[in-house]
Amino acid sequence: MSNFESINLKSLLIFISVYELKNFSLVARREGISASQVSRVIHNLEDALGQQLFYRNTRAIIPTESGNLFIKHARAMTSNFHDARQELSERLLEPSGIARINAPVFFGQKHIAPGLSSLSERYPDLEIELTLTDDFIDPMKDASDIIFRIGTLTDSSYRARIIGEQTYHLAASPNYIENYGMPETPEDISQHKCLVYSGSSGPNRWHFRPPGSAWVHYPISPVLSSNSAESLLTAALNHMGIVLFPDWLMADRLLSGELVKLLPNIDSSIHTETQTIAAIYPNARRPSLNARAIIDHYIEVFGSPLYWQR
Repeated sequence: MSNFESINLKSLLIFISVYELKNFSLVARREGISASQVSRVIHNLEDALGQQLFYRNTRAIIPTESGNLFIKHARAMTSNFHDARQELSERLLEPSGIARINAPVFFGQKHIAPGLSSLSERYPDLEIELTLTDDFIDPMKDASDIIFRIGTLTDSSYRARIIGEQTYHLAASPNYIENYGMPETPEDISQHKCLVYSGSSGPNRWHFRPPGSAWVHYPISPVLSSNSAESLLTAALNHMGIVLFPDWLMADRLLSGELVKLLPNIDSSIHTETQTIAAIYPNARRPSLNARAIIDHYIEVFGSPLYWQR
């Protein structure tokens, strides 16, 4: 029977080095031991596994099929040990230094900025830099610890914590409804005054989906289009027309009664794919101590369900 108890971290690290360098002497110099000791470690590892890991001859050391299979497990085990040691050591540390946060402009103003005071009180050694932009941010290149973004996560090379899903509401002021009536179907929207966000990719498209049906795009001719969501919200509050906006943007206005949901039994959106609110961080196995602290803080602040969806 294979003796797995004899396998230790040091033998795994030596195995990985032999696999990568394919030379006992080079590994021996790196580890500060003799080539015969390296050979003995590999031999003992093979005995413990009951498998030959390398073909050896005078000119080369070549991994066997078993060696090629075992390497991914050896790397995972040593990496997990490293992560565990790092996480345990970080328990003695407090987040500190510069913490760069990036977020979309209006979302950042409404939901990130209000949480900064409690974040700073919690971690007084953090130096927080907040940048708000609606431009595309590449987490591989941008110097940010955390990038809050809303959209469809399609790039698997990004690391992210999903915070929640964004939903949309069609809404207008009570005064507008009194003057122009309440739409009963998506087809009625074309007869109303629409306020439409228009960004770098053009005007938003309004989609509607009755229960059990597919999304359908309904063309509209806006009475006002703007690249400023805040301006469109102000126009809606001043009874100018109908808006189709994310829940996080106007949930407080719906709660106060300043705006009223329209077509409440029909899904509405500017997208046909699920839109997630996510905290993206540089591509690493684990986020940094600062990044984890920031993410955990905002997940606590936002709550579950998200406070604007309650």
